[in-house]
Amino acid sequence: MLFALLCKDKPGHLNVRMETRPTHLEYLNGLNAEGILKIAGPFLDDEGKACGSLIIVEAASKEAARALADADPYAKAGLFESVDVKAYNWVFNKPEA
Repeated sequence: MLFALLCKDKPGHLNVRMETRPTHLEYLNGLNAEGILKIAGPFLDDEGKACGSLIIVEAASKEAARALADADPYAKAGLFESVDVKAYNWVFNKPEA
């Protein structure tokens, strides 16, 4: 099952995002190699600066998806104000379709 991780950065924490980015990308590369990661990228504010993340993962349950979100180096660094985990149904432009 697919889950969307909707992550909102804490205001004024762009420096945390930039400092943690290499380990965050390493984490996502690992998920990608395992076939867990489907889509990932930052949300941008009106100035074009990252202010959150959208990550779509395949997981057995919402709890498993939450565990993936909690293991993200960004989450461990305290970057996120909130992380919403929602079941996701990829309908259009899905590569396997």
